[in-house]
Amino acid sequence: MNVYRFLKQLKKRLRWKRSWLTLGMFVLVVAITWIVTGHLEQSNSRVATRATIAGLAPEDDARLQEATKLLQAISDRRESYLLKSYVCGEERSPLGSHTSQELLALQKQHPSWLLSIKDSGEVVFTDNIDDLSPTCKEKAVFGIDGSSNLSLFNGTPANNQIIRTFFQLNIQQLESSLPTDTVAQLHEGIRVTDIEEYNSVLSTFSDYAMEVTEGAMSRP
Repeated sequence: MNVYRFLKQLKKRLRWKRSWLTLGMFVLVVAITWIVTGHLEQSNSRVATRATIAGLAPEDDARLQEATKLLQAISDRRESYLLKSYVCGEERSPLGSHTSQELLALQKQHPSWLLSIKDSGEVVFTDNIDDLSPTCKEKAVFGIDGSSNLSLFNGTPANNQIIRTFFQLNIQQLESSLPTDTVAQLHEGIRVTDIEEYNSVLSTFSDYAMEVTEGAMSRP
């Protein structure tokens, strides 16, 4: 074998070795990148979870912990519902059939909801809303019932369909303090269409609640 052929074969072998070395380095770099990326994603996920939980208000965190305890007893799928509980009225809508893990995921998505399990086995999420329900916005009327109580009616007071009773009014004090047309309007029914009007009526007539006016009259 002459020197020229020897050098040619040596170069070929070196190129082959360099190719495999390059490929090996490439595979090694890819593997390291994959391991590091996966570790970072897991770390970020744990940090994000901790941040989410840490960001909950104390009452929301307490609800989440209570829901976790309740759902530990569930091993089958359960029908669940969302109850929207308004200041006036409520609405109920189905959420479907869920496992305990799916229900817990729902609770985490909506930490302000209150979870409860009924005797029938169904799961109810309650969302307390500081507003009037759509039905109440259409029909709610403040008035006086047969016992001189300030009440909220479904329609006019004449229909006597009481939604909620608040407190007994001192009618004598009311009639002597307020304009005649205001008193007449209360007897006929004061229509409210939003939470602002609702709170305004309550605030106005709370000054004439029996426990308030009697206390004021007994002062020297």
